[in-house]
Amino acid sequence: ELAAVAWTDPGTGLTWAKTDNGRDVTWQQAMDYCRNLHLANQPGWRLPSVKELQDIYDANANVGGYYVKGNLHLSGLQWSSNQGELSGEAWYVVFDNRKGSTYNIGYGRHNDRALCVRRSGE
Repeated sequence: ELAAVAWTDPGTGLTWAKTDNGRDVTWQQAMDYCRNLHLANQPGWRLPSVKELQDIYDANANVGGYYVKGNLHLSGLQWSSNQGELSGEAWYVVFDNRKGSTYNIGYGRHNDRALCVRRSGE
């Protein structure tokens, strides 16, 4: 049952995995993790954009210290699919303050996580 492992945002129609990957990953590992994810036999998962991540920020919804809609369970900051202006960097979003920032895509040791998303009905 998809509802047990995912949440669909009524505002955007995007379906989010209920939890991130739960361990440190580099940006490439995050991209691969989502691409290979098959939750409830649903293919088509991907790493979200910075904007998509910022859209699920909710200052009034505190889930274990992370301000996120949909009762999603996060365990760190979230990589986005957007690469930075500098070569070898990518954007991430921190859900304690909605801030986006960039750093080295080779990092994978600062609670760098992958939260996957897909278009509903894809």
